[in-house]
Amino acid sequence: MDFTFTEDQLALRDAIHKFLMVEAAPEMLREIWETQTGRSAELRAKLADQGLTALSVPEAYGGMGLGDLDWVLIQQELGYYAIPDSLAATAYLAVHLLSGLATLASQGRGLPAGRELAEHWLPKVAAGNARIAVGNGVNPFVADAANADLLLLGHDDEVHALKPAQVQLEHQPSIDASRRLYKLSWTPSEFTRVCDARQGQPLWLGLLDRAGVAIAAQLLGLAQRMLDLGTDYAAQRKQFGKPIGSFQAVKHHLADVTVKIEFARPVVQRAAHSLATNHPLASVHVSQARLAAGEAARLAARKSIQVHGAMGYTWEADLQMFMKRAWALDSAWGDAIFHKARVAHALFADGALLGPDATFASH
Repeated sequence: MDFTFTEDQLALRDAIHKFLMVEAAPEMLREIWETQTGRSAELRAKLADQGLTALSVPEAYGGMGLGDLDWVLIQQELGYYAIPDSLAATAYLAVHLLSGLATLASQGRGLPAGRELAEHWLPKVAAGNARIAVGNGVNPFVADAANADLLLLGHDDEVHALKPAQVQLEHQPSIDASRRLYKLSWTPSEFTRVCDARQGQPLWLGLLDRAGVAIAAQLLGLAQRMLDLGTDYAAQRKQFGKPIGSFQAVKHHLADVTVKIEFARPVVQRAAHSLATNHPLASVHVSQARLAAGEAARLAARKSIQVHGAMGYTWEADLQMFMKRAWALDSAWGDAIFHKARVAHALFADGALLGPDATFASH
């Protein structure tokens, strides 16, 4: 399996990295955190100018028509800079649903309402003129529901499209001050349904897997940022006249995190590759990626705060911003128990993964 990214993919990643280095400094993020919406229209417009909102929108609707392997690099950058925006939910997850609805309609298997919805919203997403929130039963709360122009919600594998005014929202607190979570109360009906359950089930499964890869990649980026912050602090903070980074115990802390990140990175990339190529074990690979990236991010948070001498948790320290984002994302779109269960089912189901000739397949 070739994990080599193309020159264009790497160039796009590098361009976004340089862009966010300027536009997403920690002091700017703090200002956005303290606004009522937790979002910045100016930042979203700049992200759209970089082409990110159009990244996976089909070319027929004004987008670039790129896919999962392109997104996995971008998601790492969004995580590294803890971008407080619903970009992934709109431009990656919602586009997956809307594109699926358009495809079903073109094959004569979808509802007319689904085609009309896709034709109306995909060009808006590509232009950066729409925010779409996505809600599914695996998540108890929906992020950015109050800020959305459109809500795509699941009900018994059906896909329903609603405006925020059609839904009762109850704000829920989050440890991550950049997240705006809401409990939704709404009534599904034939007027809101844009896809039936039979056709909607594979759409939701594909969305769950793509959400898993997006979270895993962001956790990978967050882990790297926390490692970098810990490394920088260890080089600057002195005790007994020496930088604390020269002490063996501190070196071990940072080395442990480095190893976890390096082992998680190819697992996340493999999951994105599996989605892009419709691998039959894509869902298992996604859950493995979530578990590996989550473990790396949790370790990075713990070790980095130890290097900081616990002061990294204070509001004034930048580290706490990335720690809290990692803790919040680690339970989004399926927590560790959920993803361990998916891997275990694949491992221990009769004939799964190991094949029918493996005598220990069901043990």
